[in-house]
Amino acid sequence: MEDIQSGDRVTQGLSAVWNLILLRPPIRDVCLNIALQSAVHQNDEVRMKAIRLVANKLYPIQCIAQKIEDFASQKLLSVVDGFPTLEGLETEVSATSLQKDTDVETFSTGVQKSENEGSKEPTSDKDQGTSSSSFAEAQKCTSLFFALCTKKHSLLRQVFEFYQKMPTNVKQAVHRHMPILVRTIGNSPELFGIISDPPTGSESLLMQVLHTLTDRTNPSSELILSVKKLYNSKLKDVEFLIPILPFLSKDEVLPIFPQLVNLPLDKFQAALGRLLLVSSYSSSALTPAEALIAIHGIDSEKDGVPLKKVMDACSSCFEQREVFTQQVFAKALNQLVEQIPLPLLFMRTVIQAIGAFPTLVDFVMEILSRLVSKQIWKYPKLWVGFLKCALQTKPQSFNVLLQLPAAQLENALHKNPSLKPALVEHADQPNLRSSLPRSTLVVLGLVTDSQIPSQVQTTQTPPVDTTNPAAEGVVEMTQESSATS
Repeated sequence: MEDIQSGDRVTQGLSAVWNLILLRPPIRDVCLNIALQSAVHQNDEVRMKAIRLVANKLYPIQCIAQKIEDFASQKLLSVVDGFPTLEGLETEVSATSLQKDTDVETFSTGVQKSENEGSKEPTSDKDQGTSSSSFAEAQKCTSLFFALCTKKHSLLRQVFEFYQKMPTNVKQAVHRHMPILVRTIGNSPELFGIISDPPTGSESLLMQVLHTLTDRTNPSSELILSVKKLYNSKLKDVEFLIPILPFLSKDEVLPIFPQLVNLPLDKFQAALGRLLLVSSYSSSALTPAEALIAIHGIDSEKDGVPLKKVMDACSSCFEQREVFTQQVFAKALNQLVEQIPLPLLFMRTVIQAIGAFPTLVDFVMEILSRLVSKQIWKYPKLWVGFLKCALQTKPQSFNVLLQLPAAQLENALHKNPSLKPALVEHADQPNLRSSLPRSTLVVLGLVTDSQIPSQVQTTQTPPVDTTNPAAEGVVEMTQESSATS
């Protein structure tokens, strides 16, 4: 009951101040100061009710609007610099005296403090003047300014201009206010102007604004154009395009894809998830298969993306089985195998795919067979991967190995001697042996023929250094990655 009465007293007091401002011009400034000081009062209820009065009722009054704006700006600046201005302290002292003189202190006392205020340890005036404002103090001093921003959108630029100088706790208060403000002003030309040309140092605040404007909603064409303008003219940082990725075309996404892959892995995964987002608001710019193909199309040297990052990006796709399904990988590999030249990471992905989806083995055998017809041994790094894959998929891979020319088959068996006994046994089946070239049988030791030794010289095969870290790195499959499959 006491709380209700206290709330009524606050409302009644503020109502009286409002009436005096409207009806008693001689004491208008005095009453306005009372209202403004109440708008930064330490008590939440007093402060919020006063802010509503000032922003909704008093700010529209032309003769006092500038005074209100100046006061709110001063309070914002007081926490930006980390301490109240001298003028601010003098105003507070004067207003406190005026409150007592007019008996308006009745609505600013006796009201229970909010829990967050009550839990704070008291600080001295000296401490407040020499240290950065607390989060609660920052909230108290910035709330009025943000309320005015809903009425006059151009004020918002000041927040972005001061952002770089703000202490951490003040930035936290600003980030608390910003989503509510942004949703309120929506498609504001002033806001779009800030997005396309933000003050230096306000990047993290701008990113929050972009995510707020694109959260579960279809961004306006003006917003998309503003972000594109920002990217093309001022901040060549692909992170600012992430919020609007679902709303870009494939032709717009593919040129920036290497930059997305070059982001830290967690940010790339977030970007990829957003890129592949299909909702009631938009269709995805790329299909999962197209995304896989785009990853494999990155040229580390040309695009300036470390090979390790490309490999990590590809591996991360295997972690999203609901999106990158067996069918998706099959579709992507089926297209990649036809590329000339073959992508550097192609065999690595084939090996990962067979580990993640064992039922793809027959499909992979078709891929390996096509690689034989493409003379895969002419690409040393890919040849290493081909042999690894054949070793991991035996005995299914035996028929593919038997398609190799004799020189390449001998090279394969030399690098992987454990393959030979089982392969010889497989090839010695009557119905299969009769279909194999004599040179292949010689390599397998199933026949001897002194007439054709030159056909099985390993010098016919380009030397492959399987101990080369670059070659091994491209197709490396760790025990951990195999286990997670």
